[in-house]
Amino acid sequence: MVAAEHNRPLHLFATFTAAAALGLIFVGGLVTSTGSGLSVPDWPNTYGRFMFTFPLSDMVGGIRYEHSHRLFASAVGLLTLILAYWTWRSDRRTWVRRLGLVAVGAVVVQGLLGGLTVIYLLPTPVSVAHATLAQTFLLLVIALAYATSREFREHSSPGPVSAEIARVRLWALGTLLLIYLQLILGAIMRHTGSGLAFLDFPLAGGQLWPSLNAQLLDRINWARWQLELPEITRNQMLIHLLHRAGAVLVTGGLVVTLTIFWKHRRSLPATLLRMVPALAILLVFQIALGAMAVLSLKQHIITTGHVANGAGLLGLWFLFTMRLYRLGAEVSNTPAMPVQV
Repeated sequence: MVAAEHNRPLHLFATFTAAAALGLIFVGGLVTSTGSGLSVPDWPNTYGRFMFTFPLSDMVGGIRYEHSHRLFASAVGLLTLILAYWTWRSDRRTWVRRLGLVAVGAVVVQGLLGGLTVIYLLPTPVSVAHATLAQTFLLLVIALAYATSREFREHSSPGPVSAEIARVRLWALGTLLLIYLQLILGAIMRHTGSGLAFLDFPLAGGQLWPSLNAQLLDRINWARWQLELPEITRNQMLIHLLHRAGAVLVTGGLVVTLTIFWKHRRSLPATLLRMVPALAILLVFQIALGAMAVLSLKQHIITTGHVANGAGLLGLWFLFTMRLYRLGAEVSNTPAMPVQV
């Protein structure tokens, strides 16, 4: 039987690795939020020492954040190697085994990008690529965790579905893309120093959508000078506004998808319904943390929490979408309440 092929220890290990990947995003976010990216000026060594022999007593100031990030990343890399090897040896599905290898490749490239950010003094394109790949790696490991779950093995491959379920799937997939793009835009904002291009919220420069003219730029830079913050440019203002606009689109996508999903809940498994409260909570937290990050002048714990919560929202929505595609077919022939949307 298919159910007998379920490897629970492997699934639990994959789930733990995914949780560790999310933790690594938080630790990496602390490096950026505290401006510690160049606290250790060499790579792969740490001040000329082999990374794993660097004394804990010397981990002070920004070194504590950057070196901890390197150690945490090494641990996640080791977990990924073990996961890929375990999957290759115990899972007969070729695509799952290859997915494990892709995860290993991603973690290797991620390490190299991290090194390049140090060697080339935090170039924006490399730093943004490093942040983006971190999110992508998280999704890869979540996919492995779900693929090795009992639920995935016990449900048949997706087939024809009703129009209602097809609509929910389409909205879920589109919203997933929006969240992913929004996190990339957030990485661009962080690594271009655009996070405080506007110091007020929910308005921006006292307006809902301000004109990026010289007068507004001068006024904002005057306020920043009083707070001992560096000057900004119009490009930074635009990046910041685009991130806020992206947040509105993501919120709209999430709300519409969950609303449609809830109206058709009689046609969908209860296991999916249980994910809705968690998704809603993460969305509220994300909005609140984004506002607090601006109003607190990017206090590092709040700002990093915004980054990690965003990654958690992306990961949970990715799992929600995968389960929707996997489980939806089984109940697609169940009569649904006729609801006009």
